[in-house]
Amino acid sequence: MHIALLSRNRNLYSTRRLVEAAEQRGHKVRVIDTLRCYMSIAAHHPSIHYKGEEIERFDAVIPRIGASVTFYGCAVLRQFEMMGTYVLNDSVAITRSRDKLRSLQLLSRKGLGLPITGFAHSPDDIPDLITMVKGAPLVIKLLEGTQGIGVVLAETNQAAESVIQAFMGMKANIMVQEYIKEARGADIRCFVIGDKVVASMKRQAAEGEFRSNLHRGGTASLIRITPEERSTAIRAAKAMGLRVAGVDLLRANHGPVIMEVNSSPGLQGIETATGKDIAGLIIEHIEKNASSTRKTKAPPKPKG
Repeated sequence: MHIALLSRNRNLYSTRRLVEAAEQRGHKVRVIDTLRCYMSIAAHHPSIHYKGEEIERFDAVIPRIGASVTFYGCAVLRQFEMMGTYVLNDSVAITRSRDKLRSLQLLSRKGLGLPITGFAHSPDDIPDLITMVKGAPLVIKLLEGTQGIGVVLAETNQAAESVIQAFMGMKANIMVQEYIKEARGADIRCFVIGDKVVASMKRQAAEGEFRSNLHRGGTASLIRITPEERSTAIRAAKAMGLRVAGVDLLRANHGPVIMEVNSSPGLQGIETATGKDIAGLIIEHIEKNASSTRKTKAPPKPKG
């Protein structure tokens, strides 16, 4: 197969591992800088150009689109879809998962466990917003934040009011969530491919930190998940429309709650913690699904 890998940096661990895994299985891979692609949007011959030339046809596309370039990256991915190319995660699913508020609303509609979440516009509604999520301690999150950036733990109602007012004064979109104290600064990353959780790890926050992100000094270790956690992760990925996803769960007293569904989950932490060849499993999934797409006469109908 001829595979395109949309990534801004070919030296990133996840990009290198996917290239390595694909080449080991006899595939040709080309790493393409998403922001260097530009498009000709025409009725009969939609095309993508890259560094001065029309790009060749690919059998499949693996999107590794960073949060900061979601809009443009999804536009490029959508163009591949219009050209009938199989994409690992489609543009609509990625856009859906990147909108934290929308993704929680969709998960809520599916009846999946979530922390109580509040969203408001007016400063006048802050006291009731705090009450809505069971009061302090509570978590305040920027909707556009990634890797734990823009996430604040407010220990008192007064502190929560001050932080929320400050964010609102900056016209920043935020949501407020109940703090799951019993999680003790740990979450579970479930790596979903297709309709299976292929690996899972526990991420523990560093001493004095409540955010468990590995980028913030958290540590990862192997963990055995429960059937309920496995089912929750699979249903969450399906609700987002993602074929490959990293689903982050917290163990609450009333069962697993979903913190986030990531459309471009990193491979380094999960492969190191579990010893599994996650990159190889992703390529195997593409082989099974892209090949069936190529056998059909008509290209897949693009969404959105």
